[in-house]
Amino acid sequence: MKKRTGKIVAGVFATLILLVGIGLAYVKLALPDVGPPPDIKVQATAAQIEHGKYLANHVAVCVDCHSTRDMTKMFGPMLSGTEGKGGEKFSPEQGFPGTFYARNITSAGIGNWTDGEIYRAITTGVSRDGRALFPVMPYKNFGQMHPDDIKDIIAYLRSLRPIPNNIPPSEPAFPMNFIVNTIPAKSEPGPKPDTTDQIAYGKYVATFASCGECHTPVDGQGQPLPGLEMAGGREFPMPTGMVRSMNITPDQKTGIGNWTKAAFIARFKAYAGQMNKQPAVHEGEFNSIMPWLMYADMTEQDLGAIYDYLRTLKPVEHKVERFTPKSKLVASR
Repeated sequence: MKKRTGKIVAGVFATLILLVGIGLAYVKLALPDVGPPPDIKVQATAAQIEHGKYLANHVAVCVDCHSTRDMTKMFGPMLSGTEGKGGEKFSPEQGFPGTFYARNITSAGIGNWTDGEIYRAITTGVSRDGRALFPVMPYKNFGQMHPDDIKDIIAYLRSLRPIPNNIPPSEPAFPMNFIVNTIPAKSEPGPKPDTTDQIAYGKYVATFASCGECHTPVDGQGQPLPGLEMAGGREFPMPTGMVRSMNITPDQKTGIGNWTKAAFIARFKAYAGQMNKQPAVHEGEFNSIMPWLMYADMTEQDLGAIYDYLRTLKPVEHKVERFTPKSKLVASR
């Protein structure tokens, strides 16, 4: 009887192992499944390139992550001459489940990609060779944007000066090396609201700028914490300590409920033209991952629309300690 029971248990265990193996093989080999890249060819005009430049530098801030930032200085200004060359590292020390690198998006990196392959990567998170991209790039947000805006970004990327740069492959840690294949999804592009509809248009721009990605705290698995949308507190390890995003809900005690639209816009515009004028940040001093220097050149209309949209959000009372010096972090361990 015991032998028979043992055989049954062993059989069940073997079956479970087989099923898990089949499931992992499916995730690894059959996913991601977002379909082929669209058959598109962007006939770039000067106006498209200019608009794409605006979006890529000051709204979606693609150039921010795909260039080199000097994090020894306030707000991590972008180094001139590195536009689009990639290589920025996102590591476990920064809270990522593995080591990921921003790709080279100049023609030296994606010059042999079709426009459809670039479009698919931006909007679904699938590379030219079918690999899943880790969502450091918020492709699910970009997949909601009007196709013309994405095409304008592609037109701009095609205009960048080619910068050869040998970038290591990204290496997601286990189990993210399996999970990452389940993240890409088919894009669901939507209409671009008219600028006269300030709230709808503001939501569109805020989604394009991925405000919620940084201003919503996450759990240990990187999932947004329910009820704290835009309430700040997401942690970003920095060389000098831990910085946390601010609460941008309209809560009057802990958010931006007391800010006027003029003050909101002025907060961004204060950094216009300051890219090469940032002071060095020393041990224990506050710094911010927020690309203020890039967002500073967003139009006042777009910034104002974001403000109007944020004012419609549910106020969340959530006090955030914006910065903890590295010395205190070490002492608390």
